[in-house]
Amino acid sequence: MGTTDSPSAKTPKAVIFDIGGVIVRVNVARAMGVAGGAGMSSPERVWSAIEADPLWKDWQEGRIEPREWHRHLSQKLGSPLDFEAFCESWNRVLEPVPIIGDEVFRELGARCRLALLSNTDPIHVAYMEKNFSFMRYFPVRIYSCRVGARKPQPEIYRLALARTGVAAGEAVYIDDLEENVRAANEIGMLGWRFTGLPELETEFRRVGLLTDRTA
Repeated sequence: MGTTDSPSAKTPKAVIFDIGGVIVRVNVARAMGVAGGAGMSSPERVWSAIEADPLWKDWQEGRIEPREWHRHLSQKLGSPLDFEAFCESWNRVLEPVPIIGDEVFRELGARCRLALLSNTDPIHVAYMEKNFSFMRYFPVRIYSCRVGARKPQPEIYRLALARTGVAAGEAVYIDDLEENVRAANEIGMLGWRFTGLPELETEFRRVGLLTDRTA
């Protein structure tokens, strides 16, 4: 767990979580059906090509509708999938068993405000909100595709703070990408880089947000 020292020892009033790579594992090999006849050597290369697509930013910031994205990728990758099959394959990148169990969020939610802050798309949002029980613990959910901005842009962090109702210095932000953690630090938040659940729980206990179950 990479952390940035806080000038205050006070318990944070809010914890803001990234989703992919923190709460939900992302496994690109599971979503290979979207590739069709792309003929690339690995799932990682296919997914990298998707993320490098000129329309990726528009897709993640909500300027492209799901059916338009399906048509675009089908043409680009030679995929024969209809829209429903494409969505099913697209969502398979999200592994069904979360990294962090509901019991952690339940305890955190009793001690602070919880929010989600994710670079994501409408297909994944619909799937996650339907299928993951942890969503019930997050009254504030900031999705890039709904607000027209992505991390590490500072405005999306400020929006999360405003909707959570706390000042930057009162919030912890957790992400698996150092770039996104650094952006949170730069606006005054306490940023933690996620490296694993045991390390995260240790940090939460250190700041008084989780009890020590071994005590």
